[in-house]
Amino acid sequence: MKVVVQRSKKSSVTINNKLEGSIDHGYVLLVGFTDGDNLEIVDKMINKIINLRIFEDENEKMNLSILDTKGSILSISQFTLYANSSDGRRPSFINALNPSEASDLYDEFNKRLSSHIHVEKGIFGADMKVEIYNDGPVTIILDSDELFKK
Repeated sequence: MKVVVQRSKKSSVTINNKLEGSIDHGYVLLVGFTDGDNLEIVDKMINKIINLRIFEDENEKMNLSILDTKGSILSISQFTLYANSSDGRRPSFINALNPSEASDLYDEFNKRLSSHIHVEKGIFGADMKVEIYNDGPVTIILDSDELFKK
């Protein structure tokens, strides 16, 4: 599982010219899955995300979590996080989890994440237009292979 965490001042996702979700303060998460990902990995990643201290405290040090700042999350499915561009000019997505399993994991990820914090989301597999007003900019890449040694 890979998650790109972007600290955001204001972000939204639009699908078919309809606003699907928006947040004022928090994280935009770009979320991708690969073979071997499971609910244990999902739970570990959620714990890492909600406790990640990348918001500034009163001393302008990144020392506060999204829970501390009462932020929200905009979650966007992103199979292209598993693109392999090592051969040729056209990326291969063979490392991305098949859409059926990935959709189920994405739904469960958002459901479990929602038990901790307010979550807005896109629609898995949809053509989404995502506006991100990145705060900082602060962007952190979380990879379960590196974090949890699957």
